[in-house]
Amino acid sequence: MTEEVQRWLKEHALPLKGLHSEASDPGPGYGDLEPLRKVLRDVRVLGMGEATHGTAEFFRLKHLLLRFLVEEMGFTALAMEASASAAQAVDDYVLHGTGDAVGALAGLGFWTWRTREMLDVVEWMRDHNRTVPQDRAVRFVGIDPQRCGPSLSALAAVLRTLAPERADITGGLLGTLAEARTGSLVDQRPQLVAEARDLQRFLEEEHPQLAAHIGETAVDQALRHARLIVAAADVASRPPRGEGQETGALAARDRHMAQAVISLEEGTAGKVAIWAHNGHVCTDCYARNIPAMGKHLRDHYGERYYALGLLFGEGAFRARPGNSATRPPRKHTISAAGPRSVEAQLASVTSEGHLIDLRAGRTEAAVAEWLESPQFMRSFGAGVPRVTYRFSMIQTVLMREYDGLAYVARSTPSVLLT
Repeated sequence: MTEEVQRWLKEHALPLKGLHSEASDPGPGYGDLEPLRKVLRDVRVLGMGEATHGTAEFFRLKHLLLRFLVEEMGFTALAMEASASAAQAVDDYVLHGTGDAVGALAGLGFWTWRTREMLDVVEWMRDHNRTVPQDRAVRFVGIDPQRCGPSLSALAAVLRTLAPERADITGGLLGTLAEARTGSLVDQRPQLVAEARDLQRFLEEEHPQLAAHIGETAVDQALRHARLIVAAADVASRPPRGEGQETGALAARDRHMAQAVISLEEGTAGKVAIWAHNGHVCTDCYARNIPAMGKHLRDHYGERYYALGLLFGEGAFRARPGNSATRPPRKHTISAAGPRSVEAQLASVTSEGHLIDLRAGRTEAAVAEWLESPQFMRSFGAGVPRVTYRFSMIQTVLMREYDGLAYVARSTPSVLLT
């Protein structure tokens, strides 16, 4: 990084304060975030990433950003990297106060969102919605086709009344989708996908008759659940990285998530904020060759989609050890990244948390060259390998992948709900 680039970064770094405080109230005004008003003025969809799923400061920063976006920028939906089926319970809570927030978060099926920090976000959304007209209420919407158990149960209840011979969908092959993970049912693909599509086709063909019995709205809900089951079957039954020319499960998952975001944005008058991993919100590929959700969104929205990556310097974060799906998540400590990493370069600008709009640097020759150069950064999922995670880095070309970066100097682990 040249002195010219470092000088530009220092001049354009927006300070981020209070991220280590457990208080969820940002206080009067949004002084630090005011410059984002111009940056995000024409943006319809903002992708808020994260380098780990278990950094408390990432939750707090996104919480602060969400409040600014909702209260000041006309955003009315939070699209979560969470089960599209199970997230309905959280949406019902934030919109109407139905049920219990802790139980709804647990029902998402991912430990990553069952945290004190996420509970603060959900409770704020509920408090906000109590005080605004319906058209300004903010929604909590899942976009991940995985874990469609609630959709299976809801659809089974409808079918028991209207088509009992089809009602046993929670105990058969389709029932395995309730807990199925991406690429875990490859051998069952032909039958699984056929059953899921047949169920959707039945509801579409019988739509008029069903509407006469249960009403148009109820049939539309049933069709929504059927489409979620088809998407879940598609993702669960593909090989993770594909075979030959066939799209793999990982790529199919990101495509489905992008389609869910687009449908959400087109169905609301407001704008949409996405909460997902850096790998999903970036505008190129992740894991070497998986087209990211953000790539599809960039193709669809152009510059109206903004990808914000979140990075950290040192400290600790929460993740499952050894990439295990069964072992409980725990604290993982880590020191500062090497001097040639993106994180180290951001830290050299200022030791405090800050946010930089990279789009503003594209017209500066030295900055553009830096943005187009291959670099390295950290990226951890819900699980991390033993020991070697401390040395793990991925390659990035910032110009291709992100429109902005937020840097948190010190990471602390998210706090799990008991």
